[in-house]
Amino acid sequence: MLEKLISRRLLEFLEEDVLPEDVTSKAVKGVKCRAYVVAKEEGLLAGNKFLVPFLEEIRLKVIEAKPDGYYFKRGDKLLIFEGDGEDILMVERTLLNLLSRLSGIATTTSLMVRLARTVNPNVVIAGTRKTTPGLRLFEKYAIEVGGGDPHRYNLSDMVLIKDNHIALLGGIRNVIENVRKYVSFSKKIEVEVTSLKEAIEAYEAKADIILLDNMTPDEVREVVSHLKGKLLIEASGRITPDNVVEYAKTGVDIISSGYITHSVKAIDLSLDVEKLD
Repeated sequence: MLEKLISRRLLEFLEEDVLPEDVTSKAVKGVKCRAYVVAKEEGLLAGNKFLVPFLEEIRLKVIEAKPDGYYFKRGDKLLIFEGDGEDILMVERTLLNLLSRLSGIATTTSLMVRLARTVNPNVVIAGTRKTTPGLRLFEKYAIEVGGGDPHRYNLSDMVLIKDNHIALLGGIRNVIENVRKYVSFSKKIEVEVTSLKEAIEAYEAKADIILLDNMTPDEVREVVSHLKGKLLIEASGRITPDNVVEYAKTGVDIISSGYITHSVKAIDLSLDVEKLD
């Protein structure tokens, strides 16, 4: 059932590119061919889990598919499938766009995990909700392939009290008390803070997690020295592969980064075809 629901979503992406018709690929209708998705650079594969059943759903025969999590090199064939030339060329760009982007996210996430864990073996690298509209399910999955944590999929996953909530209700404690009146016991409560004082206030108000927003590594380190082990501590805000090690050194439990979904470079992939007899 889940495969069919995901394939339906991918079909919507394809419709955007194909309808009302592919005026070029009509010329190769009826020509049987084999297609190869080829890596133009190295990276970590993510996306075949979704694309293989989708290709089969639209009557293209998958011959070989590398598994997600496979570390590929330039020239590797990541996906091989056969079918009518018109169908293959119609699906080419949708397929490459998704596979390139998801593999880019998985590759960058994996890099950040490796860098951070050289100095903090237990730190979690997590995503954010700064995802591409319509692609969140896929992008969060790519984070997991890269060894990261997806964090919240949507606003119902957990309570995350941010600066605007605090501004409207006049303080961290007031917001937490208000939230506890209606939120289920099953939901963790996280509070975004910008100083040691706010972090301590959130802890004393019995928050489960604090998010240190746009704080420097030195500021994060100070909070960690006071509150490590008392609740989960997450650092977030402008964290990239260039500075993730400095944040990991502070001893935080979690590092979340919007960079891994909103600023990554897609992996360069191409699709080559050959005519079958």
